[in-house]
Amino acid sequence: MSEKLTPHLLLNAYAQGYFPMAVETGEIMWFSPNPRAVFDLDNFHVPRTLRQLYRQKRFELTVDRCFPEVIAACADRPEGTWINPEIHESYCRLHELGHAHSVETWRDGELVGGLYGVALAGAFFGESMFSRVSNASKVALVYLVERLRAGGFVLLDTQFTNEHLEQFQPVEIPRKEYLRRLAVALEQPAVLTE
Repeated sequence: MSEKLTPHLLLNAYAQGYFPMAVETGEIMWFSPNPRAVFDLDNFHVPRTLRQLYRQKRFELTVDRCFPEVIAACADRPEGTWINPEIHESYCRLHELGHAHSVETWRDGELVGGLYGVALAGAFFGESMFSRVSNASKVALVYLVERLRAGGFVLLDTQFTNEHLEQFQPVEIPRKEYLRRLAVALEQPAVLTE
């Protein structure tokens, strides 16, 4: 793909069910998985031990406190990453425009985990998570779901399911159903706040 990842291009792609990822060559490819993994915000499953940990408030949780640091930490993986410098820069621009958000997990003033994604009307597209201490990213996800519910969001897209997310019971749905839910979400006003 030769077209630059402008905010306009990214938001249009998300509105049509696509998202970009850098592949091993550094080239940016567009994806629209079938099936698509989503979380049911009304019935989001939090395992009992994690729910207890969350209630104990062992972490401080914030929203949009240090977006560039969160995306950089998400990209810092020994097994490789789909977040190349162009994606990092493009999502930081989206953040400056109020469409990309981060949830940060702190312990003793140190950033120990978090996640980031894109908000468009009533849809939130989860992009990546990182954790430097046990459960830090999972607690960030629980907090995100709380904030999404409070802000009027109706769709939490996790794109793919993986071993890390399985405990939260994501649902895989056909692309046609995903696009139907996305269309509904794009008509729903919502706001993500701390």
